Amino acid sequence: MTGRARRESGAIAAAAVIDAVLVIAFVLIGRRSHAEGLDVVGIAGTAWPFLVALAAGWLAAMAWRRPFAVWPTGVVVWAVTVTGGMLLRLVSGQGTAVAFVIVATVTLALFLIGWRLVALPVGRRLRIANRASTSSAT
Repeated sequence: MTGRARRESGAIAAAAVIDAVLVIAFVLIGRRSHAEGLDVVGIAGTAWPFLVALAAGWLAAMAWRRPFAVWPTGVVVWAVTVTGGMLLRLVSGQGTAVAFVIVATVTLALFLIGWRLVALPVGRRLRIANRASTSSAT
């Protein structure tokens, strides 16, 4: 594996981990705000629909191609995560109250799209630096 391929696969893995950590953070915040336990079983029970939907969102967006892109990657990952997570909660007998759907939609947008917006200037600087080092090496 070349250095570039290694960096790219590392970036893909990092983006996937960031997304998963933020979905779990969403679950932890929600469980804490409703005075639900922060035990592993409870967290897993609340998180699994959103984590499964997150994986589906990555597939739908083909997020590995441009994992840091706001559009379409971030938006598609967010939309599928919310929609799929709510559908999985519904079929598994978990709650989908309107207020929860609204809070989840807004919070997951801030998390899954937001971190990509924050990463935009960093990515630009890295690309510029990479081009400069590549052109000076030739």
